[in-house]
Amino acid sequence: MYMDIVILSHLQRGPVHGYELKRRVSQTTAYALHNNTLYPALRRFEEAGAVTKTAEAQEGKPPRHVYEITDLGRELLHDMLADLPAELAADEPEFLTRLGQFEHLTPDERRRVLQARVDALRGQARHMRDLAERTASSRSHHWGGLVVAELADRVERELAWLARLTELAGEE
Repeated sequence: MYMDIVILSHLQRGPVHGYELKRRVSQTTAYALHNNTLYPALRRFEEAGAVTKTAEAQEGKPPRHVYEITDLGRELLHDMLADLPAELAADEPEFLTRLGQFEHLTPDERRRVLQARVDALRGQARHMRDLAERTASSRSHHWGGLVVAELADRVERELAWLARLTELAGEE
């Protein structure tokens, strides 16, 4: 789903043809957008009325298709940004994609997205504590215990970061 957000957010900047859209996505994100991801998504968006496609004539070449987001597409993008379902909240790219677009959300919407991520991370923290207890009693799982400890530390650091972001989301 985050790729849909990435595609629509780039289309929001203005009409663009597919190759240029792929280039812009790869230049501005850590995502490599492939044709087998881009064009089916654009087709879905076009069928849903979120994107229009027009053929632009080129001299000596087949026409180039230019895609443009519609008002419905802007609404769809906003709705996707403002919603982070529990089943996606633990997925880092899903969360970071929304976080990177927070300027399009209200403070309440931002807090809801952040809270969904916090809830997912708290579940991960509980799982890490359970794993740590199991590995602590066994010498044969020393390396596994080190991994679990590191993952638990990462979760705690992110929870602290999310607390700071939640404060910021309320101030804006």
